[in-house]
Amino acid sequence: MPVTTSQQIAGYYAQFQNVEVTFNKEVTQATNLNTKQVFIKCLGYQWPCIIYSTSLSEAKVIVKTGGSFNESVRKANNLVSLRYCFAKRDKGDPLAFFVAARISGYTPYDKQRKDLSFVTLSYTQRPPDDLIEIIGQLLEAGVNSRKRSEERVTMTADTTARFGLRAKETTIEIAGVPRRCIVRDVSFSGAKVIVLGIARYLVDKPALLHLDLVEPQEKLQIPGTVVRFEPVEGRSDIAAFALRFDDDKVPIAYKMRLSTLLKTIKSKHKSGESNAAAE
Repeated sequence: MPVTTSQQIAGYYAQFQNVEVTFNKEVTQATNLNTKQVFIKCLGYQWPCIIYSTSLSEAKVIVKTGGSFNESVRKANNLVSLRYCFAKRDKGDPLAFFVAARISGYTPYDKQRKDLSFVTLSYTQRPPDDLIEIIGQLLEAGVNSRKRSEERVTMTADTTARFGLRAKETTIEIAGVPRRCIVRDVSFSGAKVIVLGIARYLVDKPALLHLDLVEPQEKLQIPGTVVRFEPVEGRSDIAAFALRFDDDKVPIAYKMRLSTLLKTIKSKHKSGESNAAAE
């Protein structure tokens, strides 16, 4: 994975400072947020909370209010700290840090649970670079998936490893029937795979591509449709199938990995140009 520079961190902050990310199940998994280690701290006390959403300027959390929480917050003049905790992909110590904030609003969570509230935390300073990088990469993947949706990456041994694909050989279900396939290339909008089968009977059929990923280990399923095929020279029993993904069902984890891969390729290309110019 490429190293994120201070210039890129500054770019993320400038571009995404006020863009809100909702921490649904998919986002939580994609960012490796450890939900059991997240809490609000105030005057040395801490209260477990659920991060509902965050930007790089504020967060909305669900927390049990009343009693000692309200009293501590009052004494602290609404100043608190929000603790984030993310699991690392290399299985090392988790990444944990505090973000200084001021409570700027309360909203009841549910009429049946009057002890719970949505609490808005406005950050009192720029958050740590680690949070900017995590949220920035997530949002950047969304931007790239729209702007670079048709840009394809050929799955060589190098790009397969950089993407984190365990092997190019995988499984695709076409019209509900599992078939072995080889991934030839990928993009945000689709993929091209080599499949055994009579091609003309498989076009326009629903498909589900299975991807077995590593670092961290993930098994992704991407639904789509077979839109066309190309014959493989000398082979009548196999063909290259173009798969168009269902845009709203492409996993965030896939978008983030592909966005990082494209950035790596671009950086490698620029480095090659610089070396060539120097010579």
